[in-house]
Amino acid sequence: MPDSLSGWLAYLERLHPKSIALGLNRVSVVSESLALRPKFPVITVAGTNGKGSCCAMLERIYVEAGYRVACYTSPHLLSYNERVRVNGIDASDDALVQAFAAIEAARGATPLTYFEFGTLAAMWHFISMQVDVAILEVGLGGRLDAVNIFEPACTLVTSVELDHMDYLGNSRDSIAREKAGIFRTAIPAVCGDSNPPASLVDYAKEIHADYRQAGVHFNFTEHEGCWDFTSAHGRIDGLPLPALNGKFQLHNAAAVLEVVQCMDALLPVNREALQAGLQRVSLPGRFQLVATKPGIILDVAHNPHAASALAGNLRRTRDGGKTVAVWAMLADKDMIGVARAMQDAIDEWMVAGIAEARGADAATLLGCLLAVSTEVKVQSFEDVVSAFRQACQAVGENDRIIVFGSFYTVADVMRVLSEHDR
Repeated sequence: MPDSLSGWLAYLERLHPKSIALGLNRVSVVSESLALRPKFPVITVAGTNGKGSCCAMLERIYVEAGYRVACYTSPHLLSYNERVRVNGIDASDDALVQAFAAIEAARGATPLTYFEFGTLAAMWHFISMQVDVAILEVGLGGRLDAVNIFEPACTLVTSVELDHMDYLGNSRDSIAREKAGIFRTAIPAVCGDSNPPASLVDYAKEIHADYRQAGVHFNFTEHEGCWDFTSAHGRIDGLPLPALNGKFQLHNAAAVLEVVQCMDALLPVNREALQAGLQRVSLPGRFQLVATKPGIILDVAHNPHAASALAGNLRRTRDGGKTVAVWAMLADKDMIGVARAMQDAIDEWMVAGIAEARGADAATLLGCLLAVSTEVKVQSFEDVVSAFRQACQAVGENDRIIVFGSFYTVADVMRVLSEHDR
């Protein structure tokens, strides 16, 4: 067996013939053989957009409240260790190697995908670390995602939009039903989408989940520099705005506060911890401003809904100067939809290929842009780093660069910026 994290990750990539194979049978068999039954409460988070932000806010709030907090997210930006955290600290290589070895010893002849193996390893690690609560982000969908084998104390669906349609269906209704699969009878089921498809609401009613929907069962009001939250639990006035940038983060924060309120009997949180969590939360790649004069913004937006929110944020924060986009995406995403959502917020485009099996090449992205408008100012590059370097040459100190389209796109530029800082 491998003796390093890189060796294990390479092994996991070869282990299953498919990178994505939805279903709970395989992962359940291995989980049972290891008796992975967490004694701490689990919060399961699904949704098209906003999952990472909600997980980060929940994690920070519970850390500020004094709990030992596990968080499992995906994908990662620079290192696999980012996916498995306790109290905001990435798991060490040695800890992950030990967890992977435990899963390998238990699985026998049962094939596991990369994500399934990693999910089981994360839970094995969290149990060994004796955490107080685990926040688990669904990788794809919900109903058949490996995370869904662990029984939750509370569930959250952040939003329902069109994405991963090859696996989840080509309508919001079908996608919503897959995401609603994390709901449980009599367990709080929070929906951060104020206009969810009927299939999600109907399923919650069918199984008698304790359903709470944004705009119906909880809401928020924004004021200058603060906001108020209201729900069946009561009212909290004068909360600080979340440290995460972007207009939509208040919607995410409201859903997070509803989860915290639902979990109060198991994990009490005082106002001071709520405020500190909102003010101290951080999450790379979500409208992240990493430089000024010129501005450099990183955003992993990779579907039309996320791109629309990003475009709105760019328009709201425009302060003279031009906006240059470095854009690269995976080929199985709605590239035309993203281009259409972003076109009015961008002055110049630098499109690039992604050197991954699922990556789109620059010519494909160029074709998508031209299908939306023939009036765009655009250059094509083989890779993201070349596109970013050209963007840096094309801007003045009053301009800004937005790097977006996928985790791969943002990660490539993060590495360049990291090398520059050394």
